[in-house]
Amino acid sequence: MIVAAVLASAFLHALWNAFLRAQDDKDGVGLIVVALAALSAGVVAVIATIGGPAPFPDTTSVLWTLAAGCCEAGYFLSLVRALAAGPLGPVYTVSRGGAILLVWPISIAAFAEPVSGFGVGGSALVLAGLIAIGAGRQTGRAVLSWGAACAVFIAGYHLLYKLALADGASAPAVFAVSLAVATPINALRLRTRLGAIGRAVRARPLPYLTAGAVCASSFLLFLVALRDGGAGAVLTLRNTSVLFATGLAYAIGERPSHRQWLGAFLVVGGALLLGLGQRP
Repeated sequence: MIVAAVLASAFLHALWNAFLRAQDDKDGVGLIVVALAALSAGVVAVIATIGGPAPFPDTTSVLWTLAAGCCEAGYFLSLVRALAAGPLGPVYTVSRGGAILLVWPISIAAFAEPVSGFGVGGSALVLAGLIAIGAGRQTGRAVLSWGAACAVFIAGYHLLYKLALADGASAPAVFAVSLAVATPINALRLRTRLGAIGRAVRARPLPYLTAGAVCASSFLLFLVALRDGGAGAVLTLRNTSVLFATGLAYAIGERPSHRQWLGAFLVVGGALLLGLGQRP
């Protein structure tokens, strides 16, 4: 069940990233997507709270969530910059691969996650695939720098989400509050362009609404899997989005190289090993 949730989350994540990469105004689209995702997650959180336990059991879980929201704001900023600098596949490679390098050892040390042969082998295979994809000519300095910054923020919100969920917080509430923090931070950064962004949404609302719903669904599935699975394994398995992103690149006019396809399939092989490593 965890593996299925993560794979669905990975595809949806790659889908809305492909949509973002194809847009001219990536900053404006990114802001609208995160705002709509926050609204969607808020509705889900309210429904989940009715007749159920409190979404946040204590102050500590709230603080972890607020900190995760700051990381989400940094993630969306660095993602937009990275996608403006280079193609979808290499951006995914640097950000996701870098996050694995940061999260996997920390999650083992901080959360006492077991280290199995399947887990080690799967992680190594995924990392090899990510390196293969990122070694192509399309990975320039700007992609590397913004992708590395994106990786730091991904690792940050990932670990903070895990801490909030481990403290008993509700997954929809964690995501809704986190994005409710990230949205005004990014809106403040784009305050001089809010009027133009609003007019663009009113002129063509359907793509923005769809992208926001897809983004929200992706992260909610991810949080459910993170709540029930190990932080390092869930993040690594979610990097099957690299394969999905490589395929979706064709839909937005990009042509991934043979090296990128090889790396993408290595990622899938590693993800399968990680899935086996999670089985009881």
